[in-house]
Amino acid sequence: MYIGISVGAIILIFLAIILIRTACFKPKKLTGVDKTPISFDGDNAVECLRSLIKCKTISYKDKSLENNEEFDKLLKLLPTLYPDIYKLLEVKTFNGRGILLKWKGKSSDTASVMMSHFDVVPVNEDLWEEPPFEGVIKDGVLWGRGAVDTKITLNGAMFGANYLAKNGFIPNNDVYFAFSGEEEINGPFAKEVVDYFEENKINLTLVLDEGGAVVNNVFPGVKQPCGLVGIAEKGMVDVLYSTKSNGGHASAPKPHTPVGVLSKACVNVENKPFKMRLTKPVKEMFNSLGRYSTFVYRLIFANLWCFGWVLDLISKKSGGEINAMLRTTVAFTQMKGSSASNVIPPESSMVSNIRINPSETVDSVIKTLERNVDDKNVKISVIHGTNPSRVSIVDCDGYKKVEKAITSTFEGSIVSPYLMVQCSDSRHYGKISDRVYRFSASDFTSEERACVHGNNERIRVNVVKRAVEFYIRLLKDC
Repeated sequence: MYIGISVGAIILIFLAIILIRTACFKPKKLTGVDKTPISFDGDNAVECLRSLIKCKTISYKDKSLENNEEFDKLLKLLPTLYPDIYKLLEVKTFNGRGILLKWKGKSSDTASVMMSHFDVVPVNEDLWEEPPFEGVIKDGVLWGRGAVDTKITLNGAMFGANYLAKNGFIPNNDVYFAFSGEEEINGPFAKEVVDYFEENKINLTLVLDEGGAVVNNVFPGVKQPCGLVGIAEKGMVDVLYSTKSNGGHASAPKPHTPVGVLSKACVNVENKPFKMRLTKPVKEMFNSLGRYSTFVYRLIFANLWCFGWVLDLISKKSGGEINAMLRTTVAFTQMKGSSASNVIPPESSMVSNIRINPSETVDSVIKTLERNVDDKNVKISVIHGTNPSRVSIVDCDGYKKVEKAITSTFEGSIVSPYLMVQCSDSRHYGKISDRVYRFSASDFTSEERACVHGNNERIRVNVVKRAVEFYIRLLKDC
């Protein structure tokens, strides 16, 4: 009897704790929202972006394929498109293709960096509904390669700075604009700029690059638009799996051909997902957005110590963006065997692209793969890779400035840190600062997000204008 009462009491206490924690898991009060209207020539801002899009700044690993004149054309446009700010800027170039612009502030004790890149990925023009480099505007939508990724942020930062300079504004601290022409091919410019900041002991309290955006329907149970700010990004490694045989005619095969051996290895890896790891960016996201979710999800996110296994199970089964934030992911992308249908290949190989959780490294990933494949006949090697970025802090003025600019520009949005699953140049800045953030200053639709690096890249012209407003508000606080 007493045992029954004790067990019942424990269950009641347990349920009470769960429900109390859920009830207290409420949205946090927004602070610092600035609703002061900002009036600028939005149509001119759109025209400036059109001019940038018309420059065919396509970057290639093979430099012989590039048109340097198009890159020079864009750089020569900057002083004409943004004349009031450009005459105040100190210009510095590096061996890598890009430009670093310094806007002198009232103090040089600290500095902010606004990053962007003006190179774009190649296009197949035959598959586009509108020409990719003519800046066509149709039904309130601007078409063109780079409209989303990411000449929109370069234009937003420069047009915003030009507006402020024209009105006599001087930033409290130095502001740098770091624009790369080789981000898409992982060129050296960003590293060179970071080395410059380090050598000159420049104290960076805010670095902003492309990344998250204001988006809808990205978090379970949350209906409001979410302004996602990347405070870290996953690492990436391409892994080669290879196996050899004596080859031979396909009429007399052994029980397992090289292709069969690799297929088994592929299945072994896919059937053993990496463990769920709640890193700081993901915890911060759940703590921010989970408060706005429905009761059942709030129950889970408020009590992950108890229901983490539920989240793990759901994410493993469904995949997608939430799953990608919770664990290291593996995507098999290439496989090579024989060149003839009736010949057993002497060697076969396959490749997986792996995005590494911030709690792991390239080395730890390889060890896990070797354990999961569990076949001495399969050689596993790294083609190339990079570890996850440093995780930035959120309890600081830099993050709060970005948060304020988002909530002031994009009405009704909830700002939250998140883990970016793609790679950007900003990862290099972790070497010198823990205040590096990734936000693309836009409210993208799912269609606009999907066209990045794809066909028919386009953006609504009102988004172009809001990007400028965002940077005006942010730069005013720098």
